[in-house]
Amino acid sequence: MIVYFMPPKDKRILITILFSIFITVLGVGIVVPLLPVYAHTLGASGFMISMIFGSLSISRTLFLPYFGKRSDKEGRKPFIVAGLFSYFLVAIGFIISSSVHALIINRFFQGIAAAMIMPITQAYVADITPQGKEGRLMGIYNMAILGSLSLGPVFGGVINEHWGLGASFACMAGLSLVGFFLSIFFLPPVTEEVIQKVHSGERGWRFLLKDPMIDGIAAIRFAYVMCIGMIWCFLPVYADTEFFLSSSSIGILVMLGVLVSGLIQYPMGYLADRFNKNIMIVSGCGLIFIAMNLFVWARGFMDLFFINILFGLGGGICMPPVMAIAVIKGQAYKTMGSVMSLMTMAHSMGMLAGALLGGIIMDKDAIRHAFPIGALAILAGGIIFISCLIRDNKKRKAEDTRSF
Repeated sequence: MIVYFMPPKDKRILITILFSIFITVLGVGIVVPLLPVYAHTLGASGFMISMIFGSLSISRTLFLPYFGKRSDKEGRKPFIVAGLFSYFLVAIGFIISSSVHALIINRFFQGIAAAMIMPITQAYVADITPQGKEGRLMGIYNMAILGSLSLGPVFGGVINEHWGLGASFACMAGLSLVGFFLSIFFLPPVTEEVIQKVHSGERGWRFLLKDPMIDGIAAIRFAYVMCIGMIWCFLPVYADTEFFLSSSSIGILVMLGVLVSGLIQYPMGYLADRFNKNIMIVSGCGLIFIAMNLFVWARGFMDLFFINILFGLGGGICMPPVMAIAVIKGQAYKTMGSVMSLMTMAHSMGMLAGALLGGIIMDKDAIRHAFPIGALAILAGGIIFISCLIRDNKKRKAEDTRSF
């Protein structure tokens, strides 16, 4: 087993979290590629489509600091369980929504639920990660997330074509409820959690952002997810309006990037534990930059197919070392929940920026011209990361000089 290095109790916790998060995110992935097209049929403009996706990012960002810090002090399980049940309620909300504004409000509440799930499950996995295995464990976690997201769009396209959109929302509700019950019965009580408690308030985001490496990996996460936001929001509309592709074909395209990235998460995580993490991050950003520029030149399904594969390779290479650095910093500062919340905040703001910029460009110009903005974002993220790396090296040299 790939987690042979973990004690039995921690293996059970890991498997429970991975399985719960897999089926929950699978339900979300079923719905995601259908929302832009559904909103478009309701008369939504590009800006309104961007707000459907952006409202989740806004609410998630607002609540991340609160839930992350609370989980460091009060335990992970209560927030995970509450978030999973909230996802079930959100799915019910999608079923009864019949307007663009209702979709925006529902996504806002989904963001609050997401703030309780994603960073805290990441922090829980990081809590039980042995030293030197950070890349591998984060790779396994990302495999569960990306694997479910990649399967979700395909299932969503098939379900929508055969049984309608309501059935897709019902699947999200049912899968979220299963994840909720798994977490209730199989995660240990808070008293048995390995929580790295914060002894004072000095380890908040303001303190963490003084670390150049945290700044650098947050910039990469922001830029990468900004690209994902553009692809998830506007690739379905792009493929539908310019190439007249079916729901199943669109689902396959949305799936490809996350599927390829998910498949290589563990080997890239293993490599990140043994190789230079910084080189991997910069190399992955280069592939993402090329892929985002190529969207402009697509002429059909096969072009989009191979571009998404290239994008997935870039993300699969750069994200495991990014998250491995985050785990190392969380362990060093003994505030894993806050570090993971900060990384999820970068994720949320990137998704919001990608959706909003893409929507504005869609309304003002041709939709295909939104994708090069993502290329510029990942280029800027790479430059910021390199500058932070230089700052960190100077800081370390200054500290070594003072120690003598």
